[in-house]
Amino acid sequence: MTEIIAIANQKGGVGKTTTAVNLSASLAVAEKKVLLIDADPQANATTNLGIHRNSFEYNIYHAFIGAKNLSEVILPTSLPFLDLAPSNIGLVGIEKELHDKNIQNRELILKNLLAEVEHKYDYVIIDSPPALGTTTVNILSAATSLIIPIQCEFFALEGLAQLLNTVKIVQKTINPKLKIRGFLPTMYSNQNNLSKQVFMDLKRHFVEKLFRFPEAKGGIEETSEFIVIPRNVRLAESPSFGKPVILYDAKSPGSLAYQELAYTLLKDTNG
Repeated sequence: MTEIIAIANQKGGVGKTTTAVNLSASLAVAEKKVLLIDADPQANATTNLGIHRNSFEYNIYHAFIGAKNLSEVILPTSLPFLDLAPSNIGLVGIEKELHDKNIQNRELILKNLLAEVEHKYDYVIIDSPPALGTTTVNILSAATSLIIPIQCEFFALEGLAQLLNTVKIVQKTINPKLKIRGFLPTMYSNQNNLSKQVFMDLKRHFVEKLFRFPEAKGGIEETSEFIVIPRNVRLAESPSFGKPVILYDAKSPGSLAYQELAYTLLKDTNG
């Protein structure tokens, strides 16, 4: 059974693309067949995998408007178990285009596209744009689960209620199978009091939705039993080299955190 994981938060700069790329790569290194769908017009997930925006003719936009099947836009990557459906700036106009064409069930386009290819993969991971428009609703309608990255900085929880409300509406109306896999604290620094405070707020309100290490780890830090993505130079550098961090520096703290997240998902799936 394919798990389709949406990585979503309407706030920008919270680590959605970093999470989508590096979770996908970590699962692929564990020899799980993964499709990463870049549904963000900024196309950062595409370039993060070393695929230049001018090196392909068709992208997820062409699948959305019905010009191509999803299988026709999928590209291989440098990781044997990881494929990519790339994005392009053209996707920025998709909301208006779908609205103007008055397409019926336009919130189900991605779900219907995935029906052609999802059986080929263990995981489909979808990087979403920083908005709650038609594209994100499509993503939530297609997904079986949702990971919400939350930056450990000021205003981190702002807008979260709106996202959770959108999730509830999608669950009630379109996709009752959608479940929240968890909240993922990102850009955490144990040297920073604000980081610690944001994490404590998350823990107080959503402790059951934080990812825990599959095996207990010792430590007195507040975060010691939970998976958090640290602020990490190697993690921040890796996109400029067109590589997920596991291929850039597999032993860096950022890479190890995403490997732990992948291991947690695999352990949950395998019981």
